[in-house]
Amino acid sequence: MKISLNELQSVCRKAFMGMGFTAGHADDASAMVAWMQSYKLDGMKELSEGLECVVASAASARPNVIYQDADLAVVDGQHMSVLSSGNLALELAFAKARIRGLAVIKIRHCRQRQLIMGYLARLASRGMNVTAFWRHSQSPITEQVVGFRAGSAVPSIRVYELADIPEDDVPNDGVTILMANHVDLLPTIRSEDEYKLLARHDESDLLTAKQQALEEGLTVDPEIWQQLKGFAAKTLVEASEQSRFGAGPAE
Repeated sequence: MKISLNELQSVCRKAFMGMGFTAGHADDASAMVAWMQSYKLDGMKELSEGLECVVASAASARPNVIYQDADLAVVDGQHMSVLSSGNLALELAFAKARIRGLAVIKIRHCRQRQLIMGYLARLASRGMNVTAFWRHSQSPITEQVVGFRAGSAVPSIRVYELADIPEDDVPNDGVTILMANHVDLLPTIRSEDEYKLLARHDESDLLTAKQQALEEGLTVDPEIWQQLKGFAAKTLVEASEQSRFGAGPAE
């Protein structure tokens, strides 16, 4: 089915509030999903596949800062969705980068890392060069690198297959973000002898995809859409005698 971008963001916001997100977190989360969907990066699919985690994350404690200094922060995402834990961690990194010129943040134990791109776009549009990368544990192990130029909400995306399997047994459930207000951090094509490039999305490709989506409407799965509308319905206030009394037109 086809819907508009505004419709998607509105229903998502109400759905997140129905799950228990605060208004501010619901705004951020809905914008992150809508951003991905508008660039045809399957934001709704990513949301649906981890919906149980999203619902559980709404009631979880906020992410815990394990370590930080002037340039670095390490955050425990507590196995929550980045829709719940990502915005606070990224704002911390943004503040450090504004002061120091360059900052690194590592978010450990987080879920649905793809969706973090929507919030990175917001920070890039505020004048920050941003690069994020994370690994997937499937075989073969892959690494995704996403880079935004300062002032642009459109990234360059690369997905590589790692030639060698890391010897450590650290789970691939984190994401590392670099921010700089004066250095271009966009990813480059690596040596084909060491890495196999599996997929790439350049800025021009994504702009074309978004233009098409805005002209033709966003495609969403009807089943996923109904799930979200079900959560959104929980935000409606049940009628009472008092509300009915005040609902009529003023005389």
